[in-house]
Amino acid sequence: MSIEVHIEWEGATHLVGRLHTAERSPAATFEYAREWLTRDGAFSIDPTSLPLGPSPIHGAALFGAMQDCGPDRWGRILVERAVRKQVLERKPYREIDYALALDDAARIGALRFRSAPDGPFLAATAGKLPPIVSLAALLRAADAIHGETETAADLRFLLGAGSPLGGARPKSAVTLNDGRLAMAKFPKPDDLRDIAAGEVLALHLAKQAGINTAESQLVSVSGRSVSVITRFDREEGRRLPFLSAHSLLGLPQGEAGAYTLLADGIRQFGGDVSSDLRELWRRLVFSLLASNYDDHLRNHGFLMRTPGKWSLSPAYDLNPVPEIERAQLPKTSISEDSLDSSIEAALDAAPRFGLKHSAAKTIVREVHAAVADWRKVAKKLRIPARTLSAYASAFEHPLMDEAAKLH
Repeated sequence: MSIEVHIEWEGATHLVGRLHTAERSPAATFEYAREWLTRDGAFSIDPTSLPLGPSPIHGAALFGAMQDCGPDRWGRILVERAVRKQVLERKPYREIDYALALDDAARIGALRFRSAPDGPFLAATAGKLPPIVSLAALLRAADAIHGETETAADLRFLLGAGSPLGGARPKSAVTLNDGRLAMAKFPKPDDLRDIAAGEVLALHLAKQAGINTAESQLVSVSGRSVSVITRFDREEGRRLPFLSAHSLLGLPQGEAGAYTLLADGIRQFGGDVSSDLRELWRRLVFSLLASNYDDHLRNHGFLMRTPGKWSLSPAYDLNPVPEIERAQLPKTSISEDSLDSSIEAALDAAPRFGLKHSAAKTIVREVHAAVADWRKVAKKLRIPARTLSAYASAFEHPLMDEAAKLH
């Protein structure tokens, strides 16, 4: 199977290359198009796995840039159920099949795919993405998926609003009242705590801590919380190229990596290296103090605004995890040399981020002050006290005590 890979860049869509995949093999081959290679300002769409050049590039698995376009566990469930109910014709044998089943308008980043030069981009939307006022209907459809009572109409509705960004939570793309694209993340019937409230609280705390974050709002739908996150890979209606940190580093599937390795990646491929290194270390400290333990490298992203230069995207998927749940979730270690997740270990690693000890300590104090304010911020967000009680151990713990000693 051969797929044209296009990219939206500077207001136009360009053929960038062709992806070749075998029928039932994970292997893939990519070849840059001659017209892309000879274009002024041409750049690699995946600097580690797909360096710019005329020769075909072979991979044992789908390349990171294309993997990032595909769905997470939630999206895979939708695709597989849709095949079962004959909403989709083709069983997804390959990784690229999952990506191609998502709606083109909602797919993350700037890559677009089609099977023929004169064909539509896959999968082209049959209509507009649902407005934010459709949240109740989307939530009902998501509940039906979890209860395994979904109809073909539910699957068409959710697949047409699919969005692959981050995690395994049920989600869909929505359009805000001002026309911007956003992602709505829904509760699951078996949730033991209000996940949406925790995420929006963490994003607001991170912003207060000086971190560049995705815009977010907490919406009540039929008495249940939904987090609505504005998509940062769109700017004035245009797509921005996106890569996960996992793909930027070219890590094999399942390899966790480390913050220090990501710092090295920023030095190699970054657009504003000094600023992004400081920002990354600030996010590291925040994750420690706000118990953001689901902190894997697909939950860190990069955007391209200058050809070939990747800069940290706004922070997203920040989820405070109560102490009782922490061992169940993966996280990215501070350093490749140690599994120690203490403030002391973070300070020891600060030089890898271009920070002197005094500057690093100042950042710890700033982040600590923001996280310590969690009850006040939650009150401003009108999060009920009964909801907050589940999160106390996420914000009040020994690492916060360790950070407090630096004041």
